Amino acid sequence: MPDPTEPLGPEDAKLVTLARATRARSGAAEGAAVRDGTGRTYTAATVSLASLQLSALRTAVAMAASSGAATLEAAAVVREDDGHPPADADIGAVRDLGGPWTPVFVASPAGVVVSTVQT
Repeated sequence: MPDPTEPLGPEDAKLVTLARATRARSGAAEGAAVRDGTGRTYTAATVSLASLQLSALRTAVAMAASSGAATLEAAAVVREDDGHPPADADIGAVRDLGGPWTPVFVASPAGVVVSTVQT
């Protein structure tokens, strides 16, 4: 498990940056990014339609899965810090594709990682 007191490595910091940019660009409640086992990244924002509601993290995992990703190395979600971890369904989606040790970095809109959740 990554140490929350240590700075993120460059690849994990990139995920936070991508998630932050996606959230800002879309004006959504959340932005997320995931990195698959080959190093490809997928970003997404919250989907809020009358007939479809998806968190940014579940949307990013769905994009990776639909693109043929076989595994995930890490994930990041940027949102207002409400002190709560991501929803169980979000963590479950990352676990489904990434496995039980895939870290999910939760960051504030300023890009500060406030927690790391192990799936």
